Amino acid sequence: MATKYGGYTGKVIKIDLTTQKVEEYPINDRDRRLFLGGKVLAARIINDFVKGPMDPLSPENPLVITNCPLTGTMAPCSSRFNISAISPLTGILTSSNCGGNFGMKLKSAGYDAAIIVGKSEKLTYVEILEDQISFKDAEFLKGKTTGETQELLGNKRLGKMVIGPAGENLVRYACVVSEERAAGRGGMGAVMGSKNLKAVVADGKFKIPIYNTDKFAKLRKSWTQYLTKHPITGEQLPRLGTAALLASMQQKHILATKNFSAGQFDEFRSISGEELAEKHLVKNKGCITCPIQCGRVCEVDGKQVKGPEVEALGLLGANIMNSDLESIIKWNYELDELGMDVISAAGTLAFAMELNEKGMWNSGVEFGKIDNISQVFHDIAHRSTQEADQMANGSRFLSQKYGGEEFCMNAKGMEFAAYEPRGAIGQGLGYAVGNRGGCHLNAGYMVVLEGLGLTINPYTTHGKAQLSIFLQNVMEAASAGGSCLFTTYAVFPGFLYSKPNSFVTRLVNKVFPYLGPVIGLVNRWPGLLQVNISAMVPHAAMIKYATGMRMNIGEFLKFGSRGFNLERSINARLGIDSKDDKLPKRLVEDLQIPDNPKSRVPLEKLRKQFYRARGWDKNGSIKKRTLKYYRIREKDLDVIAERPLEIQGEIKVIPPKPKKEKKVKEKAKKEV
Repeated sequence: MATKYGGYTGKVIKIDLTTQKVEEYPINDRDRRLFLGGKVLAARIINDFVKGPMDPLSPENPLVITNCPLTGTMAPCSSRFNISAISPLTGILTSSNCGGNFGMKLKSAGYDAAIIVGKSEKLTYVEILEDQISFKDAEFLKGKTTGETQELLGNKRLGKMVIGPAGENLVRYACVVSEERAAGRGGMGAVMGSKNLKAVVADGKFKIPIYNTDKFAKLRKSWTQYLTKHPITGEQLPRLGTAALLASMQQKHILATKNFSAGQFDEFRSISGEELAEKHLVKNKGCITCPIQCGRVCEVDGKQVKGPEVEALGLLGANIMNSDLESIIKWNYELDELGMDVISAAGTLAFAMELNEKGMWNSGVEFGKIDNISQVFHDIAHRSTQEADQMANGSRFLSQKYGGEEFCMNAKGMEFAAYEPRGAIGQGLGYAVGNRGGCHLNAGYMVVLEGLGLTINPYTTHGKAQLSIFLQNVMEAASAGGSCLFTTYAVFPGFLYSKPNSFVTRLVNKVFPYLGPVIGLVNRWPGLLQVNISAMVPHAAMIKYATGMRMNIGEFLKFGSRGFNLERSINARLGIDSKDDKLPKRLVEDLQIPDNPKSRVPLEKLRKQFYRARGWDKNGSIKKRTLKYYRIREKDLDVIAERPLEIQGEIKVIPPKPKKEKKVKEKAKKEV
């Protein structure tokens, strides 16, 4: 459907793999104005499909690939796209954000989003070009790794999103890969595998319209300069990547160690960002439009590959009692090639190790023993042993079968990131109430304020609920607009990071938690904040100049809060309420530091504060007045009947051609 806004192509398609029909999906300008793009627009679309609990591996589960208004505009750090579906790992709505080039190529093909439903009879890949969509035989790609698959698909111009063996074998935390970037969390690769969809490729020459090209170009230049001068995005991330955080995590008792039984690892230096940079870094690398270039390039068996992020270093290092950095670099690469989420794979591994240690299940893996881990990951991806087959379902499944729920480190079925929340209780709250489960980003990433950026009191409950909500809203809105979440680090002035001992920084850290009531007012009614500080929060202005929408910081935060509430409403339909906003007993009952009575997460108190500050009731349900404020109409929460009409004469749909595909298959075999 045509749009009056810049930044969009104005077209969303629905692809049915069962019938091989393509339909236009009616997203209008009201949807764009309220839900913007990315994960928030995806929630708006998925809302149409979810009547109640559904089997995530069924053909009915919609796989929704969404772009954002800034995608493809060359705004800094904007080469992002989103994949959303009902998660095979958690059973609730999950979104997964990704770099790589696929989002930009899908948009250049003329599409803001693609909705994929149904199931192909045999392994298939879909090619999306301008005015032409083809269903192609992918049997020649069966069993191939993500790297091999992208290579065999050829044509370097194409944007590609692919799965590896883990996705084909329905590992519940299988990821989707584009170039070397992964849409990691929640098992989107398994959703593709359940549909017999090996890959989606896209390309085109659609030119994205910009509402105000002069102001957009000027802000793009100044924002890029700001990011390159900020001490986090311009110095720390380029120099050490996210691995820079590991030393601070150790110091602040935030480094998950031995399945989150502790917050410090004695041998942390051997797996630190400094060690990685000094002994293993080949060069920096990053996404196409990114001035930060935080990615690491390392060598594995003489081949240059993507290096590990802090999550891999922590979870494949301290959390399984491993101090061998070379093994982590190798496993990180192998997991990407197999198509498995590093965080959930590592979290499941650590839980299996503790089950083994406690004599509850002979899993075949042990803390500190690393010689068999590569084989274990390979076996999980192929479900080739009984133990691996069970680990392929995630840690919550193992706890339900063998016990150990009190030390199974997940929320809503999703394994935690590498941050031990007893050293940062606001992060613990975020894990518990996050819409996609134990995710550090959807949680609001409070740990950045509690020790990894600012150093506000990590144990106080003052202001933590309000600050969590504020950061959740900022990150949801930035993601919906199309910006990498690392750009939100630079929302706080650089001197707060570079001069931690200055009087102003110490004052901010001391006072910040007590501003909860003020921050809470902004959270509940963000529309009151009718200002635009483009020097610190350029996201809003960038969206304004790209689209022509009325936009300021208040409206920007409103996008984020609307998205968070909409996701919660969908999850409520899937059975989520206050009983699910919980943490394992280890984190809420056991002290991390024996002589510190505050070193556990006071979740019940924090959760009550969060519900009240969000405008939810005591059961975690959204109040009607909150829905009304965010213009989420109650009728929008009712399932809308099947609305799309098949496109007439706009898109040429090409089904598989067996003879032609056979030649392609034979050619591919020769290349291999």
